[in-house]
Amino acid sequence: MNIILMGPPGAGKGTQAELIKARFPIPHISTGDIFRDAVNQGSELGQEAQKYMSSGQLVPDEITTAIVKERITQADCEQGFLLDGFPRTTAQAQALDQSLTELGKKIDLAVNIDVPTELLIERLSGRISCQECKRVYNLNFNPPREQGKCDSCGSELVQRNDDRGETVAKRLEVYSQQTRPLLQYYEAQGVLFNIEGSRGSNQVFADIQEKLESL
Repeated sequence: MNIILMGPPGAGKGTQAELIKARFPIPHISTGDIFRDAVNQGSELGQEAQKYMSSGQLVPDEITTAIVKERITQADCEQGFLLDGFPRTTAQAQALDQSLTELGKKIDLAVNIDVPTELLIERLSGRISCQECKRVYNLNFNPPREQGKCDSCGSELVQRNDDRGETVAKRLEVYSQQTRPLLQYYEAQGVLFNIEGSRGSNQVFADIQEKLESL
């Protein structure tokens, strides 16, 4: 079962990814994580990616796709995988499909978590996270027990620069521009599953679980 998890910043992809991973025997593959792993392991692809990342440039599609392909050939992906953060554009989706075809695989479902823009801004502008254990809170919906301190490890909670005001609005605008064609791409393939993400996380997951169990 090979799944892509899509949705704008603040849609709750991280929460749903954890719930999916706990219920189904497939790894959650975040492009951010596999970039870091490839760099830390000193692989040839990781070194190539590091050149771009160090200079603040986007890693080219061909390198990103190659790193993803390298990751999904590992043993823990034998039963499938959950891709998060890739693809972001139609060109990346086409390159991914080509790589999967070479491996005798395909995308079974593209889950798109849809949330109104106003709610996304409210969620993101209230988001804070722990610098140590990376746990995420929201001042509006899920505040820490003690202001400014992580419930899990007691470390300081901070707000990322890209979760503030105008930056949030710009991130959502860019996501919308990039992703609209991608949704059409997967819809044309008959694998797109749109889900209303403004509800509670357990309600959202119940619908995702039902869909995945039907595959």
